[in-house]
Amino acid sequence: MSSFIERKKVAVHALLRKTEKYTKTDMVYFAKGSFWLTGGQVLSSVAVFLLAVAFARFIPKETYGTYKYILSIVGILTVTTLRGMDGALTQAVAQANEGTLLPALKAKIRWGMLGAIGSIFFALYNYFMGNEVLTISFLVVAVFLPFMDSLGIYNAFLQGKKQFKTSATYTTASQILAAIILIATVAITKNLYIILFAYFASWTFLKLFFFTHAIKKFPPNQKADPSTLSYGKHSSVVSITATVISSFDSIIMFHYLGSIELAVYAFALAPVVQLRGLFNQIPILAIPKLAQRPAREIRQILWKRFFALFAAGSVIAASYIIAAPYLFSVFFPRYLESVALSQVFSLSIPIALANTILGAAISSKLTSTPKKLLYLWNIPNIIFVIFVLIFIQPFGTMGVVVSRLVSLLSGVLIALYIWRMIEKKEEKQEEIVATKI
Repeated sequence: MSSFIERKKVAVHALLRKTEKYTKTDMVYFAKGSFWLTGGQVLSSVAVFLLAVAFARFIPKETYGTYKYILSIVGILTVTTLRGMDGALTQAVAQANEGTLLPALKAKIRWGMLGAIGSIFFALYNYFMGNEVLTISFLVVAVFLPFMDSLGIYNAFLQGKKQFKTSATYTTASQILAAIILIATVAITKNLYIILFAYFASWTFLKLFFFTHAIKKFPPNQKADPSTLSYGKHSSVVSITATVISSFDSIIMFHYLGSIELAVYAFALAPVVQLRGLFNQIPILAIPKLAQRPAREIRQILWKRFFALFAAGSVIAASYIIAAPYLFSVFFPRYLESVALSQVFSLSIPIALANTILGAAISSKLTSTPKKLLYLWNIPNIIFVIFVLIFIQPFGTMGVVVSRLVSLLSGVLIALYIWRMIEKKEEKQEEIVATKI
């Protein structure tokens, strides 16, 4: 039996190598990495889906809308944890600068303390406004905020080392365990404070547990790249606007349309976001490989991948539009008003998929990107805010969904421009080297 399995492995390996002359990709590397990452993402998506079913069944719309509003504010407060540091660390580790891990983690936690202070001020504001629910909720948030997001940096470390199996295993285990804890919580109680505590406590301690295991299993070397922290901070500053805007829709809907409409909106987006998440492994797999290649080599395969992903995304979106009414009627019957919104939002799938490979190419050349260009990522966010403010009152929730699509399209245009600037910079550097020789 074992010899049969080995023969099959050899045959598959040989087949993958033969396809490389057509795909221009290390197919063995891709197959190994994508198996674990995709498998892990599928299991995580199932866990998230079951959690959504539990929320839809056990929690009133108003409570769920308030829960989503609080998480949106938390999303803004976590900008202080230097989210851009993770991408910079992946590139550094891919280039054997593993000693950057602990300094990056310390920087994330230290800056994250500002977010905790912000959460306390937010609690005080709501206390004086007489809102007990938000007061207690943001005190709970303040305890965990500096650590929950920061400790997840172990994933960037593992991905930079191409340890995709371990990364997927840890991430999937965390997602499943956290979902089980939260499902059990919402099944037992509708108390928002207990639900929030279960969410933050479970994620914080799970990330701490797997961070500890990651550095024990793969002890980082002592080689560090000082520029990583600088680029990580710049990238984080750029992502501040993106992070704030990603929560802007939920916040403005809570205030203009109420918690129930926010719950409807959240359920409309959730299935599409999970579908898009199945392809998150594309940049994860691509960045370590692309970081080792010059831009002129990347250009040879980039556009074929871009249009292939757009075509695949179009098929997925069309299939989802057909299936959405049945999906909601079976699993989320209390949220049937979310169907049309979700169908429109599914048009984001081909755009987002095509942009994954372009984003991976840019991330792989982060230190080659002129820092001033990083701030161009603010433009799609500004466009989103403008469109939401214009559309939310005449068109309600549908106006917010359309605003998301417009913002996503503008982001692709910005990515195309930044990639071209990276190419030009590397071309100039190559010309200078050639002249000296």
